[in-house]
Amino acid sequence: MCTIVPFKAVRPPKEFVRDVASYPYDIIDSEEARRLTENNPRSFLHVVKSEIDLPPHIDIHDERVYRKARENFYNFLHDGTLFQEHKPCLYVYRQQMGDHRQYGIVGCVSVDEYESGKIKKHELTRPDKQADRTKHIATVNAQTGPVFLAHRRRKSLDRVIHEITDDVPEYDFTADDGISHTAWVISDEHTIEIIQKQFLAIDTLYIADGHHRAASAAAVAQMRRAENPDYSGHEEFNYIMAVIFPGNQLNVLAYNRLVKDLNNLSDTEFIDKVKEKFVVTENFMKRVPEQIHEFGMYINGSWHQLRAREDTYKDRDVIGTLDVSVIQNHLLGPILGIGDVRTDERIMFVGGIRGVEELERLVDSGECAVAFSLYPTTLLQLADVADAGELMPPKSTWFEPKLRSGIFVHLLD
Repeated sequence: MCTIVPFKAVRPPKEFVRDVASYPYDIIDSEEARRLTENNPRSFLHVVKSEIDLPPHIDIHDERVYRKARENFYNFLHDGTLFQEHKPCLYVYRQQMGDHRQYGIVGCVSVDEYESGKIKKHELTRPDKQADRTKHIATVNAQTGPVFLAHRRRKSLDRVIHEITDDVPEYDFTADDGISHTAWVISDEHTIEIIQKQFLAIDTLYIADGHHRAASAAAVAQMRRAENPDYSGHEEFNYIMAVIFPGNQLNVLAYNRLVKDLNNLSDTEFIDKVKEKFVVTENFMKRVPEQIHEFGMYINGSWHQLRAREDTYKDRDVIGTLDVSVIQNHLLGPILGIGDVRTDERIMFVGGIRGVEELERLVDSGECAVAFSLYPTTLLQLADVADAGELMPPKSTWFEPKLRSGIFVHLLD
């Protein structure tokens, strides 16, 4: 049984939504955020990347950055760029990238269910990133970006969403990157109850993306509970804003790897060592693997196909059988000397959305010596890892399209 509750979203009027909706805080840097907002004073980047409104020398974790985020957010509320819903609602949020469409329910989920493990995570959080988001939520008094959750498909819930989306949407716009965003407001109490009953039949929710946002929202909830020992459990700070998608609709892309040097090996020595654990075939014209345990390798202007030998993985090992583990355990680590991928500066990661052309560019430019294209981790693998209480290796999944920030905001009081 999973809980979903409606909330009084802070959101833009429909005439401003395209201007307001922004990339999430963690996929662009400050310089790009400044460029994107040069002619757009309504962009929600002024809230989630508020350093853009301060001198460039100020550290992004400076107290002034968080205060500026709060100032900008409440200025948006006061000048009509944003408004708050007059009653609690749920929402349907559709994203379309090319021919791919995904439909999620926007609502709030329980901090207690997150902390009890009913909402399952598959990644570790970095203390510095969690501290940053915690400070941001606490200072702004709002969750400014939703957590991306998934559940195992329920056809009955699909039918409810289909009926809702037959109606006229509240928002319907295409962002500059070509991705379309459409949203429907669910204000009818009967329909909300139907959706809530559907979620009561779901045993588990899985965090697809947004581990730091979820952990930070829970941390702020604990802070508020300590400040309010007589809390009832129904206060807004007890909930986490999320968009919840059926897993079968999600688009998971590969998280590809590049390494800057060959660890003092020649090309021939390196490939000979690779052949000990992988079957290597030259002239891999497809460049992108078509099945699990297959990899593409680009080196010295040429693509090779790598097939992991059977002794490199065990099917019952939910972590060891992942392709990110196979290539780390049998190539990146022992051959190229890449230890902790979170801290090793010799390794780079490129999301599959940028294509193999980006891998070729980085190798051909001399910035990297070798690149590897991976088969995407599946949502079933992610769920298996989470259900086993394990954690995915770093940089295992890349979800596209990304959720936009600023379309829905959750105030904490």
